[in-house]
Amino acid sequence: MKNKKLIAILAVVVVAAAALLIWQPWKTQETPAAEITIAIPNDATNEGRALLLLQANGLIKLKDDAGITATVADIEENKLGIKFTEVEAAMVVNVLADSDYAIINGNYVLEAINAGQEFTRLLVENAESPYVNVVSVKEENKDTDMAKALAAAVTSQKVKDFFAGYDKAVCTVENPTDGYDASVDYEALKGQTIKVACTLDPHSEVLKIAAEILAEKGITLEAIVVSDYVTPNQMVEAGDVFANFFAHQPYQDDFNAQNGTHLVTIAGVHVEPMGLYAGKQTDLGALGLK
Repeated sequence: MKNKKLIAILAVVVVAAAALLIWQPWKTQETPAAEITIAIPNDATNEGRALLLLQANGLIKLKDDAGITATVADIEENKLGIKFTEVEAAMVVNVLADSDYAIINGNYVLEAINAGQEFTRLLVENAESPYVNVVSVKEENKDTDMAKALAAAVTSQKVKDFFAGYDKAVCTVENPTDGYDASVDYEALKGQTIKVACTLDPHSEVLKIAAEILAEKGITLEAIVVSDYVTPNQMVEAGDVFANFFAHQPYQDDFNAQNGTHLVTIAGVHVEPMGLYAGKQTDLGALGLK
């Protein structure tokens, strides 16, 4: 009799255990994925640039007609449910630590590195980027000898060589000059000063090289370093300086459109790649990338 009771008890235990193995609702429910946050610039050209970088790496899909001025409203597909934090471009560096990732302009990364901040870059644009940093002048000056002399100096082999040893930007000059333009009357420019508003490294470094080239022809290049991204264009438009060198082409195009200015490009020099940088996440695993 005791044996029959023991067998019955064991049978109940086995059935109960089997039921537990079959009915485990907490395992049939998918655990929600942690929300991924990416900080991006909020201005017209840089926000689109950031989103295009993500699209190029298969993380989102933009509407076909979104173009380089795309915004988060133009995202057609966002399978990972990425949450975007839109902040002023110069401030993205400051919110990196509070975000999983941040997409930052190369110039702001350079400034932060120079100030002692460390970064881990996970994704980056390549040299085919349309965001070439350019030298701009007022439209009425674009065909002058002064403009031609400046353009030849900043697209010289010496400038190209400088970027060959500079790992934070990519030179886009395909046919470098010897520093001079054969069509320019350098003798007529002798004794004159070319004022150029610029930002720091690498723009100011490029202008130092250009200054040495022009000095051999008796021309002075005076670089006026500024810390913002509006003043240089205002200075050119007002005639306070002859040229500026601080921004990429889409930014200049948008600035003209928004402000009615008349800035034109006389030389494209380099790309400062925009990149995706590690914040709270240290690698691309959360994005499903290696």
